[in-house]
Amino acid sequence: MDGKTRSNIYPGLEVDIILKKDQRSGERTRGFVKDLLTKAPFHHRGIKVRLEDGQIGRVIEIFEED
Repeated sequence: MDGKTRSNIYPGLEVDIILKKDQRSGERTRGFVKDLLTKAPFHHRGIKVRLEDGQIGRVIEIFEED
């Protein structure tokens, strides 16, 4: 599942994000969502979130819970 739709993302969810500094390289950062920062229901580059460790970036992949 991708991270472009806000309704798919909620606090505690495990996701991969791209930090602003890593946009050119495409390097991913994995963590758990703390806050959703994008207010719109959809964003073409991914919903912006803050991870529990404080890093901010756009969601590119969501990891489903089993």
